[in-house]
Amino acid sequence: MISHNDCNKLSTDWLLQTVTSAIRWWVDEKSETDYWREPLVGVAAADDPLFLQLKQVVDPDHAMPEDLLPGARSVIAFFLPFKRKLGRENNVFGELASESWADCYVSTNSLIAEISTRIQEQLRAWGYRCELTPATHNFEPEKLISLWSHRHIAYIAGLGKFGHNNLLITDSGCCGRLGSLTSDIPLPPTQRSEGEFCLTRAGEECMKCVAKCKYGALFEDHFDRFACFAQLMKNDAHYKEYPLTDVCGKCACELPCSYANPMRKRKAKNA
Repeated sequence: MISHNDCNKLSTDWLLQTVTSAIRWWVDEKSETDYWREPLVGVAAADDPLFLQLKQVVDPDHAMPEDLLPGARSVIAFFLPFKRKLGRENNVFGELASESWADCYVSTNSLIAEISTRIQEQLRAWGYRCELTPATHNFEPEKLISLWSHRHIAYIAGLGKFGHNNLLITDSGCCGRLGSLTSDIPLPPTQRSEGEFCLTRAGEECMKCVAKCKYGALFEDHFDRFACFAQLMKNDAHYKEYPLTDVCGKCACELPCSYANPMRKRKAKNA
């Protein structure tokens, strides 16, 4: 087992290297298309008080790290940002999601599993335990609420802040996918940034994500998850040749927050 000092030295460097190498291997061996930009990784302490708040802000039954892995010390989160070409194609396709978006969804689900397995194998080699969670389809079907929300886990791990579109905006935007896993390795947590990343939440004029949603799901003052899910299932019915493709993504594509943190860009411009 590696020492606590070694864990501090490793920090997120080995995680980023593992995720990056998995993406490169996947593109070379498994996927005909490279959909992804450089990944982001973050770490949360398993005893971070924000985890308990998830029972209020998400659902009373939301799992705690200790529920997944007794003795958990760290929760690892990673973000796989999509290339802009993919977002552009989905944005202009029309009412339905583009086929490339559907294909990327299926491929990314498998890629997230591959990444998680690689991290788990490395941790086991060092003498630590690790519990994996699926990339998606782990929600409560009647309420349509995830009992292990990768978005909220990634927020606690310092990867970003929530936007008005309910997606996590990272420094590489919100157009991408998240994964997370729990371990008893004592990694140092990632520091969370101050302030908002979403223009609307920062008091700026935007609301462009609302204009993108034509399905009665996203409004200026609320979000209807059931209307959103109905549109996801329309796309799944259309792409019958794929595995389950409950996708849409219109509210993530070609926005100020799609591929970058717009508040960071604005601050840099005004500096």
